[in-house]
Amino acid sequence: MLMMLFQFIIGFTDVWVAGRINPDVQASLGIVNQCMFFLLVVAVALSNGAVAAVGQALGAGLLARARRYVSLILWGGALCGGVVAASGLVAADALLHVLMVPERIMPVASYFWHVYLLTLPAHYLFTISNAAFRARKDVIAPLLTMVVVSVVNAVASAGFGLGLWGLPDFGYAGVAWGTFWSVLAGAALNVVLLRRGGMVQGVSMPPWRWIRCGAPYLVKVAAPAAAMQVLWHMGYLVLFAITGSLPAPADSVNALAGLTAGMRVESLIFLPAFAFNMTASILVGHLLGAGLRDDARRVGLRLLVIGCGSMTVLAALLWPWVPELSAILTPDAAVAAQTVSYLRYNLVSIPFTVASMTLGGIMTGAGATFYNFIVYSSATWFVRLPCAWFMGHVVWRDAAGVFIAMLVSQVFQSSTMFWLFLTKDWSRFSMMRRANGTTHKGGNSNVRD
Repeated sequence: MLMMLFQFIIGFTDVWVAGRINPDVQASLGIVNQCMFFLLVVAVALSNGAVAAVGQALGAGLLARARRYVSLILWGGALCGGVVAASGLVAADALLHVLMVPERIMPVASYFWHVYLLTLPAHYLFTISNAAFRARKDVIAPLLTMVVVSVVNAVASAGFGLGLWGLPDFGYAGVAWGTFWSVLAGAALNVVLLRRGGMVQGVSMPPWRWIRCGAPYLVKVAAPAAAMQVLWHMGYLVLFAITGSLPAPADSVNALAGLTAGMRVESLIFLPAFAFNMTASILVGHLLGAGLRDDARRVGLRLLVIGCGSMTVLAALLWPWVPELSAILTPDAAVAAQTVSYLRYNLVSIPFTVASMTLGGIMTGAGATFYNFIVYSSATWFVRLPCAWFMGHVVWRDAAGVFIAMLVSQVFQSSTMFWLFLTKDWSRFSMMRRANGTTHKGGNSNVRD
């Protein structure tokens, strides 16, 4: 939870500084952040594969296998990050035009986009190495790294973005480059800590013979996760496009800025939910690796009950303070009003969102990312987006219709995930140790340390 808190501070600082510059910068930052999330799908997919493969290997006592999986995902992440960044730079502005970014904010959005693309290789390594730490139940090292990243980002973004502490005022350029240097520092520090912790030995890839046997399970877990992330974040990009093209008399730029600010406040509220997601994936992966299927199910249920119960209480306590929370991020009254509207609907959806996130963590730990892909993608493309367009452009004709659609999709998503958890044998996707301890169910029995 502390690690997620510092990760929140990173995003919160950027949005806070952008809001102090002007709403155009805040709206641009929100759109570009969603574009970045889209390009990070391979990193997130490899992270899911790392949590499942490394966690299950360590749960089974196979340290050498775990080390080889860590080396494989780090090399694969660095390569993929470079390729995706180069591809993005070739068609940088074309994507912003496809998303119907308002011309008023296009120059700012384009600048953010180009700098963030340069950050992408380091961001891949940072994301994947954090997952490697989590898979081995090591939470202190990534916490320390996140503290360093948040401090570097806060000083650089606020200092160079607003000219604080005697630093030169570069405006939104200071915010963009602050993110670049902070992520680069985090990626480098994580790799050093992994080597010192014994999870990375040398700089070479695992033997090709081992990769042919071990990589298929990683791909089996990562491929559905990647597809889900692509559709999920494409859905958010479309959601921003729907919001940015709201019909008159709605102010689409203020709606975009309110959506951006609201998502940052929401990310603070959901820090415990992210922690439950990560905890579920770690514990379920280790338990299934040791062959303890019933214990994995019991742990999942306990986390689900504790998470939904505690977060519902938190939502009730925060409800009266929504206007004050919104005012912290933006001094603009119109943007603040949109942020309040967004947060009201999302506080109502908290029990459903927490349930979805915790159940998604359980499926990730088990390697059952196929279920996450089916449910999350369906909820986004068959429920959220059609409802957002219909209620935002036809019924309400303002951003409130978009926010209501997000609530409806969360109800559908959590209900379907819970039904799968109760009725399907999701543990069959794991490399679960058999009674004789020699082979693994759901994976490749030819994989050796």
